[in-house]
Amino acid sequence: MNISDPIADMLTRIRNASLARHDDVVLPASRTKLAIARILKEEGFIEDFSETRAGPGAELRLTLKYVGRVPVVSGLKRVSKPGLRVYAAKTDIPRVLGGLGIVIVSTSQGIMTGSRARKGQLGGEVLAYVW
Repeated sequence: MNISDPIADMLTRIRNASLARHDDVVLPASRTKLAIARILKEEGFIEDFSETRAGPGAELRLTLKYVGRVPVVSGLKRVSKPGLRVYAAKTDIPRVLGGLGIVIVSTSQGIMTGSRARKGQLGGEVLAYVW
């Protein structure tokens, strides 16, 4: 199946799985999705992630995190879309819920959180908000 926006597909699968109280989410792997999964794990939004197979047909397995029966990820929003790219300068990187959430930004140094991009004096494409 050909997906026009794989990042939006990843975020939708995470959102749907957390609302259905699933433990794991399996999705097609890519370097971008691995970088986003790494950020979600570092920031404490998911429990763990692993790439099940290498090469073509690789799958990414995310283990979701819950506090009791409440999912840690309460919201995901795709910002920059294929039809409308959203870029932010180093001084204009937005804050999510007054700093309670994170912004995922694609910079020239790679995919990182908005706070790390601000510290590194980097701007870039605003991929998603997570809270």
